[in-house]
Amino acid sequence: MIRSHTLVARPGRLHKLGLSVAIAMSLSTGSALAQSANDSEAIRQELQALRQQQTQISQLQQQNEAAIAALEARMGIETPAVAAAPSAPAPPSTPAVPAAPTPTDRLKVSGDFRLRSQYDRSDDDARDRTSGQVRARLGATYAVNERVSVGARLVTGDSDDPNSTDVQLSNWKDDLTISLDLAYAQLNFGDLKLYGGKFPQPFARTDLVWDGDVNPQGLGATYKHALGNGGALRTNGVFFVVDEQAGGVDSTMGGVQVGYDSPDLSGFKYDLSGAYYRYSLGSLAGADAGDWRTNRLNPDGTFLSDFELANLLVGATWQGSNEKWPLRVVGDYVKNLGAVDDQDTGYGIDVSLGRASKPGDWRFTYGYSQTDVDAVLSAFSHDNIGIATNYKLHALTVDYTPMPKTLISAIWYHYKPNDPAYAGSNAPNDWLDRVRLFFLVNF
Repeated sequence: MIRSHTLVARPGRLHKLGLSVAIAMSLSTGSALAQSANDSEAIRQELQALRQQQTQISQLQQQNEAAIAALEARMGIETPAVAAAPSAPAPPSTPAVPAAPTPTDRLKVSGDFRLRSQYDRSDDDARDRTSGQVRARLGATYAVNERVSVGARLVTGDSDDPNSTDVQLSNWKDDLTISLDLAYAQLNFGDLKLYGGKFPQPFARTDLVWDGDVNPQGLGATYKHALGNGGALRTNGVFFVVDEQAGGVDSTMGGVQVGYDSPDLSGFKYDLSGAYYRYSLGSLAGADAGDWRTNRLNPDGTFLSDFELANLLVGATWQGSNEKWPLRVVGDYVKNLGAVDDQDTGYGIDVSLGRASKPGDWRFTYGYSQTDVDAVLSAFSHDNIGIATNYKLHALTVDYTPMPKTLISAIWYHYKPNDPAYAGSNAPNDWLDRVRLFFLVNF
């Protein structure tokens, strides 16, 4: 006979069983919550690391864009428009990005205005004279890109006179004559620059061979290479179209100059320049009396001598202990290898003390020069005095800078014919004087 057993729990034993079940459930739930908290902390740390990486990437991207924009600005490349990208969290500080140059940034404008008074005095053969002149120049250059630039300059003066841009204040003139004395293209290849058109004078010079207003027309090149010791090597070349004739022989000049600039040698510097200029004057159709001036002529109006000029320039500068008073000495020697006789040599020396670059500056200069009648081509030598060649000349100059970009100067020229046989209309032994006072403004 099978008996049926019925389990009957006692009250005390039932209480203990419930307590055990509750404890077990509590331990299980606590372990799960602890595991969940650990997972959340790991996720937070991973999110923080990703945000830091994203910030670093954004900073690197902006630094790269700034570097690219700077290089494009140096090369003259316009920055292309870029589609907007998804925004990223901004870094703590944003580096400045230089803007690409605008067309106005590529344009450089400069000029000057000079007002001059002149007094001429003669001992014997000419009357004393007082006159006034004015000069204005306005030039501009434009960088088309990193390789190509163009330039031009408007000036006052007679367009047929290559030696001067001054206008005489007289002659019942109501208006001033304006012309272009520069119009050129320039190619830049680092140390090498190429020119075409009517371009700035590239040669190291004094007034003995080249007047400061003469700018060649044709083709030119300049090369200047900096040396590791602070010095520099220079080479300049020009093919000068002096006169072009459709139905005849052209007149040209080929010239080359090499030079060296020393480094600073404890306040002392020196420079050397040697040049050779060879003129082929096949046509004088475009010339006038202002071009041949005092050079000797054949009966048919052509030059008696050929002009093949060997020119040597030597300069030295001593800075000393006071930057306001540098001492500069320049010697210039020229010999015309194409002259028909011994009327072929010229030389000059200039000594200056001081500078004229800042307000309050003074500069004093003394120069002496002497030439034979065919030592240089008078069409392009200086016109500071009434004799273009065959002269003995003393010059004393005082410069003062009263304020920025201004200059007041006084110049005294004391001169006479060198060889009485070629004095021309001047008395052979007559010392002449010319005094100039001028006020100059640069901008």
